[in-house]
Amino acid sequence: MYNDFYKFKEAPFNITSDPDFFFSSSRHEEAFSHLLYGISLRKGIIVITGEIGTGKTTLCRTLLNRLDKTVKTALILNPNFSDLQLLQMIINDLGIRYTKKTKLDLVGAITLFLTEESAKGHNVAVIIDECQNLNIRQLEQIRLLSNLETEKEKLLQIILVGQPELTEKLKNPALRQLTQRVTVRYHILPLQKNEIGDYINHRLKVAGASPKLQFTQEAIDAIYTISQGTPRIINILCDRALLAGFSREMFAIDHSLIQESAKETQYTYEYHS
Repeated sequence: MYNDFYKFKEAPFNITSDPDFFFSSSRHEEAFSHLLYGISLRKGIIVITGEIGTGKTTLCRTLLNRLDKTVKTALILNPNFSDLQLLQMIINDLGIRYTKKTKLDLVGAITLFLTEESAKGHNVAVIIDECQNLNIRQLEQIRLLSNLETEKEKLLQIILVGQPELTEKLKNPALRQLTQRVTVRYHILPLQKNEIGDYINHRLKVAGASPKLQFTQEAIDAIYTISQGTPRIINILCDRALLAGFSREMFAIDHSLIQESAKETQYTYEYHS
């Protein structure tokens, strides 16, 4: 509704995981570096965790766009399937052809693919999101896949991405063999207070905002107080504030609009001048 008024070419604060809007905060850059390190050096299993809305999926999609073409990738966004179906999803996303659907045949197809890619000097990485929802049997299947290796290196790099519950799940004694194979870990924290303004301005710039549009410093401070730096909450508040600003034909988004947006989205906020 407000795109034409503010001259946006697209909505700047959607809560979809759009890599075009990826913001290189200090913590997201650290997470990105951990991922590149684990994949490029073929470390096997990498675990990335973070609270809801901290940008884990956006980070994964950005990684896929930036990896070298010699790295074949698969992204599994909803792993809430059986261990056999999970194998099928990985195979389909990697573009592996197969005829039989038994677990033994699927693992054989993956092994052949990995061996052929390794012979070409290629690497293969599978990113599995929402891993806190995986059961022990699925995670054990992932461990077995991580065993595929040559004498010198892992043939498959597996990135497990999830909420902090994933860390707790990996402490289960039944998963100790998997946990011992995790070589790279990183927990994404929310944005820092001094990054909020840059984050908002980055998304406005990508969306092509009118130069007249601005969020006041008081508004930015209020957004941090409410969101505590969680990107998804920032997006929700900013989207609602822009809608309110549009209805009043305002180009300066101030703390009063943020306060109003907080109430409408049921986030607690008290303004102190």
